[in-house]
Formats: sequence, C-alpha cells, structure tokens
Amino acid sequence: MYGITVPASQEAGVFSQAGSRRRSVSDDWIRALPGDKGPTFDSVVGNWECAYAMMSVSLDDALSLRARGEVVCAREQVDVTAELFVRISSQLISFCEIVTVYSRHIQSYPVVEPLNTQFFRGNTCQQAAFWNRILHRVLFGDRSRFHHKLRILSDSLRHLYREFRRASGSISAGEALQRTESWKDLDCIHYDLNTCLRESEVLLKSFLRALPSEYVLSFGRDLGAALPETGVAAQARLSGASA
Repeated sequence: MYGITVPASQEAGVFSQAGSRRRSVSDDWIRALPGDKGPTFDSVVGNWECAYAMMSVSLDDALSLRARGEVVCAREQVDVTAELFVRISSQLISFCEIVTVYSRHIQSYPVVEPLNTQFFRGNTCQQAAFWNRILHRVLFGDRSRFHHKLRILSDSLRHLYREFRRASGSISAGEALQRTESWKDLDCIHYDLNTCLRESEVLLKSFLRALPSEYVLSFGRDLGAALPETGVAAQARLSGASA
C-alpha cells in the first residue's frame, strides 16, 4: 500500500512494567483496520500521497531545470512547488489538529515511539526529534506520549513550511542565483517532509484503530476523505467542532 514502511524507530515492541508483551506500533501498522476504518485510512492517505507526489515532481522539475542552466524557468517552477508544498504541509498540520480534537473520544490511547533523529536532515527537526525522545522516556502513560509526539510533529511541519517559503522566496527573488544554499535547503526540507508524512500515516492508522466506530465517518470527512454514504451516516454525521 503506497510503498509505506514503518520507520525503524517504531519497529521495537513496547512492554509493560510487569514484563508482559503489550501491543506495539508495528502490530497496529500490520493488522488490517476493521469496518469503515480501512477505507477511511486508504482515502486520507491517498489524498496525502497524491499531494506529496505532485509537490515532489514539481521540485524535481525545478532542480532539473537549474541543472540544465535554465535559471528563469527553474525559478518559476519553484513558485509552483511552493504552492504545492503549502497544500501537503497544511493537510498534515490539519491532521494533527483534528486528531487532538477527536482524541477526547478515545479511552485507550495508541502506543507511539519517539521520532528518530536519524530520519531527519535538518537541524531543527533533528533537535525536535531529540527532545521528543528524551521526554518520551520521562512521560508516563500512552496519553501523554501520544499528545507530545503529536505536538512535536505539528511544530516540525510548521517549521518546514516556514523554511520552504523562505528558501523558495529567496530563489524566486533572484537572491540565490550564485549560491547553492537555498537549493540545498529545498532538498533537505523535502526529505524531512517525507519523514513527517510517514510518521503521520503511522499515527493515523493507530489512532483510527483506537477511535470509536461512531466517530470514524465524521473524522474522515474532516480530513477530506471521499467516502460513500452508509446506513449509519446519519448517526455518524458529527463535526470536529462538536466533538
């Protein structure tokens, strides 16, 4: 499915203090989602993957144009890429906000693993992952760990959004014609966005597994999932605002 792999940082099992094996992140990822949760996951992730692919292709085109010396065309392509970056980063930030709202309806929080610094290239995201790992060790309870990771992920996405706008704006303004820093920044930010996307997909599946079925349809709609009407649509037609 979409070529997604679970980050190595999330493959380790999680154990209780009594030593008995608990559900792990990889358990949640591997097992199929029941009922309407599977189609909701597929639809949301499909939207994310489509937006990300469009942005990636646009950035590749800009880099190719620059490599061929077509600087003006490359700068114009970067402007297109920046708009596409806004689309995918906004979707992922919105996901973090919507999950925070709907999390009040779950009783058993998903197990999470901290972000891994090795999966990021940018200094700010690496530092965020470092502190997420440190606090993960001192926070007790799945609820605290889940919400902390969600906040770190959302903050990292906002940072990437600002950095991409800054770098692409510098290129569009012609400030980076004789330098490679801004172009390198775009490639680095693109890499870190990919990591945030994969982390979001893992969080989405784990959260959907924990979310009561009566909230799945409204949750999917708030995330932009294209789902057919079902017999329980009238009961499940709840908005995130009323959650």
